[in-house]
Amino acid sequence: MTINTADTNHETMTTDFIREKIRDDINSGKHGVITTRFPPEPNGYLHLGHALSICLNFSIAKEFGGKCNLRFDDTNPAKEEIEFIEAIKEDVKWLGFSWEGSPKFASDYFDQLYLWAEHLITAGKAYVDDLTAEEMREYRGTLTEPGKPSPFRDRDVDENLDLFRRMKDGEFAEGQRVLRAKIDLTSGNINLRDPVIYRIIHASHPRTANKWCIYPTYDFAHGQSDAIEKISHSLCTLEFADHRPLYDWFIDALPVPAHPNQYEFAKLQMTYTVLSKRRLTRLVTENHVEGWNDPRMATLSGLRRRGVPAAALRDFVQRLSVSKNEGEVEIALLEHCIRDNLNIESERRLAVLNPLKVVIENYPTPGPEWLEATNNPNLPEKGSRLVPFSKEIWIERDDFMEDPPKKFFRLAPGREVRLRYAFFITCTDIIKDTSGEIIEVRCTYDPETRGGNAPDGRKVKGTIHWVSSEHAQDAEIRLYNPLYLCPHPGSENDFIDDINPNSVEILNNCKLEPSISELNNNVAIQFERMGYFFKDETSKPNKLIFNRTISLRDTWQKIKG
Repeated sequence: MTINTADTNHETMTTDFIREKIRDDINSGKHGVITTRFPPEPNGYLHLGHALSICLNFSIAKEFGGKCNLRFDDTNPAKEEIEFIEAIKEDVKWLGFSWEGSPKFASDYFDQLYLWAEHLITAGKAYVDDLTAEEMREYRGTLTEPGKPSPFRDRDVDENLDLFRRMKDGEFAEGQRVLRAKIDLTSGNINLRDPVIYRIIHASHPRTANKWCIYPTYDFAHGQSDAIEKISHSLCTLEFADHRPLYDWFIDALPVPAHPNQYEFAKLQMTYTVLSKRRLTRLVTENHVEGWNDPRMATLSGLRRRGVPAAALRDFVQRLSVSKNEGEVEIALLEHCIRDNLNIESERRLAVLNPLKVVIENYPTPGPEWLEATNNPNLPEKGSRLVPFSKEIWIERDDFMEDPPKKFFRLAPGREVRLRYAFFITCTDIIKDTSGEIIEVRCTYDPETRGGNAPDGRKVKGTIHWVSSEHAQDAEIRLYNPLYLCPHPGSENDFIDDINPNSVEILNNCKLEPSISELNNNVAIQFERMGYFFKDETSKPNKLIFNRTISLRDTWQKIKG
């Protein structure tokens, strides 16, 4: 897949069946201009699966010198909100893509779609039906039995037009009547058994307000919107393959200005992840998460809030095959792409998440002294910074043991370790509270080891990080773990039952080096030895909050293949 954006290199991945089809269409003269579209429904936030469609549609248009429209399929006002529209636009831009002109909406075409519905009625290809939804399912038949005609299927044209116009004028209640296409009740494809193309919905629309009380279905609006926009290649996921004959039937039955073609590809399926808008909506509405942008969610806004770089998601999508064959991607692949990006791009800082005080008894006062620390070992141009060092510092509680096992190489009584960027220190004493918990470690330091090396050449096996107590910034750190306990949530029970009760751990007494406040809020940071972190959007100068984007090492099984 080719991604052409301002912040990525121009890379080309091995071709796929969609690109081969486009090349054939260009070479044969079938299409002179390639036009694609990304058509989300504004009834929720975009998720990781949408990233595949976004990258595919926008990059194909760019690659072949065409354009990609952002079009909202806003045909169900009962579930759509302006909030979702704005969030989707933000997500597409964040991922690195832009559309030509203003976003388009199916509602832009409601007047034309209504006229085309009347055209079908006049041609004897649509009728108003009074069956209830339950009766309609019964009449439609099954996969092994044909459907049977509704008692209202043979209404004459004038009666159908009259009833349809009265539907439009608001005379009937929701569910009282629908408009159905008259196609083939014996078709092996149930989608062709007289599908509903208009239904009554008494709800205010985010854009058209109360102008309409009848709305086209997705199957009717989608292909015709493609035709109006002269879409050359309408790309969608495999669940719409059975809808393609209906897509083509409408195009052939109506005087549309163009004849787009639909092509299907396998949607993204990933372990330990839910990529269903219905399920994601349930997580939000039942308060299992804190909202659509909860960092545990597989939504693009959740991933962004967690600190996942857009470039890492584009890299992830590039590694996926665009195929007609359904498969499953290990979540480890996504995490591999995130780590690859952050390892190269992120600046390093010192942070102690579970602090234990260390007092360096022979350190001269007053301090501090300032030590040089590398910002990013992969990018020398990022330079270095000065870190304050003083008599009292914080270290990780896990980096000290009073009675360590044989292969514990960090700080312990009588043992010498290296402080990152600083000095060698040796533990001389420990102080405990009345309950026996260690609350302070006493050490001495060797001033000749500044920078982390001993002039006499002696070696130490352990290097630990630290933060000066006097200069530390307090912070809340949120450690995010997988939201689900099993690789296929809901495969054996309600997916809610598979939620990890320990999907987030909040640490309230963390200590950060002072230079962290000088960094850009929109970049992830590597807290050395601890992982990659990102400042949360609710963070304030007097209350720093950081989300763990990802750990330093893979915690999943090895990536397959």
